[in-house]
Amino acid sequence: MRALCVVAFVLTLAVGRADAQAAAQPPAAPVQAAPAGQPPAAPPAAKLPAAPVEDYVYDPAGRRDPFVNLLGTGTDLRAPKSRTEGPAGMTAAEITVSGVVESRGSLVAMITGPDKKTYIVHAGERLLDGTIKAITAQGLVIVQEVNDPLSLVKQREIRKLLRSIEDAKE
Repeated sequence: MRALCVVAFVLTLAVGRADAQAAAQPPAAPVQAAPAGQPPAAPPAAKLPAAPVEDYVYDPAGRRDPFVNLLGTGTDLRAPKSRTEGPAGMTAAEITVSGVVESRGSLVAMITGPDKKTYIVHAGERLLDGTIKAITAQGLVIVQEVNDPLSLVKQREIRKLLRSIEDAKE
């Protein structure tokens, strides 16, 4: 009984909607045949009301535009499009210390980059995101530039050790 009532209600809605659509459409104009020798007359153009033009401009007043996509705007303007060769094109996270050697009274470090090549670096050399501050017998001390606008600290010190902590435990 309940199912029959639901079916009757749905059919009533469908018929009512079809009647409303038919009533909303204007009747079609009768087509008149054009006299022979004359081109057919164009139907009269229906005059539609012009849509109001809205000239809206967003005024941020120091706030970000809420309709701008945030996912595509994370570009680092300081990073070059193509990296240079050698240690100057590598970040501190990409390098590992392979060895430390004494040369001419100072320590130099051998680092391995993501390209699996070994490079020799001295204290004061630049990396892509920092500078090698010092070379010790245990590894490197790197001053990394922090590129986070919300961080109060603009530089941090990173130690890249010759032997990792896991190797020292064995």
